[in-house]
Amino acid sequence: MQKSGENISLQVEGMTCSNCALGISRLIEQKGAHDIYVNFATGDVRFTLTPEQKLSVFVDGINGLGYKVISGNAEHSERKKKLSDIEIKFLITFPFTFLLLLSMVPGLSALHQPLVQFLLCLPVFAIGFYHFGKSALGSIRSGIMNMDVLIFTGSTAAFIYSLYGWYSGNFMSMMFFETSASIITLVLLGNMMEHRSVQQTTTAIRALQKLQPETAKRVHFDLMAGGDHIDEIPADQLQKNDVILINTGDRIPTDGMVMHGSAWVDESMLTGESAPVYKQKGDVVTGGTISVDGSIKAKVTALPANSVLASIIEMVRRAQVDKPKLQRLADRISAIFVPVVLSIALLTLLISHFAFHLSFENSLMHSIAVLVIACPCAMGLATPTAVMVGLGRSAKNGILIKGAATAETFAQTQVIIFDKTGTLTEGDLKVSGMQLFDCDAEFLGSLIQGLEVHSSHPIAQSLLRHFAGSSKMNFDNVTEIKGKGISGKDAIGIEYQIIAATADQQPFDIVVLRNDKLIAGLQLEDSIKQDAAEAIAYFNERGIETILLSGDNAKKCAQVAEATGISTVYAAKSPAEKLELVKQISSTRTVTMVGDGINDSPALESAHVGISMSNATQIAIQSAQIILLNGHLQKLVDAHKLSRATLKTIRQNLFWAFFYNILAIPVAAIGLLSPIIAALSMAFSDVFVIGNAILLRSKKI
Repeated sequence: MQKSGENISLQVEGMTCSNCALGISRLIEQKGAHDIYVNFATGDVRFTLTPEQKLSVFVDGINGLGYKVISGNAEHSERKKKLSDIEIKFLITFPFTFLLLLSMVPGLSALHQPLVQFLLCLPVFAIGFYHFGKSALGSIRSGIMNMDVLIFTGSTAAFIYSLYGWYSGNFMSMMFFETSASIITLVLLGNMMEHRSVQQTTTAIRALQKLQPETAKRVHFDLMAGGDHIDEIPADQLQKNDVILINTGDRIPTDGMVMHGSAWVDESMLTGESAPVYKQKGDVVTGGTISVDGSIKAKVTALPANSVLASIIEMVRRAQVDKPKLQRLADRISAIFVPVVLSIALLTLLISHFAFHLSFENSLMHSIAVLVIACPCAMGLATPTAVMVGLGRSAKNGILIKGAATAETFAQTQVIIFDKTGTLTEGDLKVSGMQLFDCDAEFLGSLIQGLEVHSSHPIAQSLLRHFAGSSKMNFDNVTEIKGKGISGKDAIGIEYQIIAATADQQPFDIVVLRNDKLIAGLQLEDSIKQDAAEAIAYFNERGIETILLSGDNAKKCAQVAEATGISTVYAAKSPAEKLELVKQISSTRTVTMVGDGINDSPALESAHVGISMSNATQIAIQSAQIILLNGHLQKLVDAHKLSRATLKTIRQNLFWAFFYNILAIPVAAIGLLSPIIAALSMAFSDVFVIGNAILLRSKKI
């Protein structure tokens, strides 16, 4: 298990409903941990310890509540055995319960005997008493009673009342052994179906994990043999700067840079694009992608645990920790749900018997039906299952959404603000004109190579490509000026700047200064992304205002806005002005900001939702809540559609969960449902919610 002071991931067995998760959350919180996430559907428990805390205290506490910590690593906790504990318990209880139900058939006199019914019920009740009783007791200790309190109370009441009927000799009217056994067996059936269904909602992360190869071909130069020697080793033994061989059909074990050879690489797992990408010397390859044609040798640049794929898996996993507002409401209701149901069941018993003068036997059956029909599981499952499927589907399509709350907010966005360069345009700027004032072309190329190599802005990368053949000057004290450009000093202290042109320096887009004196001016041109106009039209049609916010000059911004259909333009804005404008609009409406440059990070953070493109700088990725891995604006539309579909599924699930309980509890209280039918209904309510979430995996959006 992990050391204290780190993010902890545990796999916990025995949780059956959202109240179980709330109880464990409360325990962990009381013991002083933070960033707590508990998912009863998957068994995941995550939290962060402070340096002085010991993990063993938390593990012992969870076990003390009646649950079982079965692994210290939730990602690799898939159990080896074919059958889970819940499946084994169901298979044991089913034949006994089936025989008890046969006792209700006329003519089978042997099964009508109280001793026979008691012996058939006893093993079922013993399993139920241990399974549900242990969990119920633990939940009471945690201060939040779970569903198992209801099941334990109902099945035990039926069993004890049947014993009393047998003892009193009134077994014909007071024998409910089959009711006790049926409640336990049917709830176990529901838990088993729920367990299997939930596995289908977590396929996205498991599929991503399977993309990580277990082995790698490491290349050594063998001096004795006078050539390369190849060892096949576990991928997790790779070290930085190792050289690996990737042949046709091989999955690349980790991130690297091509040193020799060329290949067509399938990067669909990363970008959602089916067309392979050509890779040659100097190109970057990503772990988990496949060489479909060709052979390359690559130098390892990141360990498998720190690769892009590992980061994506971690991002998707952490995204599922986040709770939208709808789920927080369901959690608050779940926390008081069981005590309320217990009160209703007691009132049902008393009112039925004393006010409506029903027999105690019938009153008890009504009360037990109320206990069994009421289930907080569906409320707890409604959001996590939809989130796991929705965010998993997004990741598979090259869209990383950092949390359910982000998806919820983006689905309800009212304004989308776009940066220009690299967002609405390709960002592959080309030098269309150049004028030299106090330098020659060779000197200018050397100057640009020396300075712009320190920047990851799209303009910097474009200038580097244009002057690729030039030598590189050496500079000290290189500083990137957010929203303007870059500056540095040469060996004798002369300061050079490559910055955006001001209004009085038109028609240039970029100017080069030596000690603040103009020595060269450059004109740049950029092409608009093919899918930009279509994406803007999608948002305009839905009444979402689209705004262009750029540091570029007004003329170029107006051209892009006209070509794409954006009506509102704010041009020539500095990073500080961008930030202020985003804050101003965000104060009254829900705002999404889309950008990719280092100067966009403050605006991305201040918007309700920040979205960065695939070629974004690392700081922009860290600032954003949604990342589009292939840089296509169609992915922005897909992200919005998936966010809306996920939110719709959550609402549908929660509506069903609340509607089911609001309708079912009164029906059970007035005696229109037997405890056996109530148990079956409860089981299928959970499966309905999970099934609706699973549909999101393939639903056309």
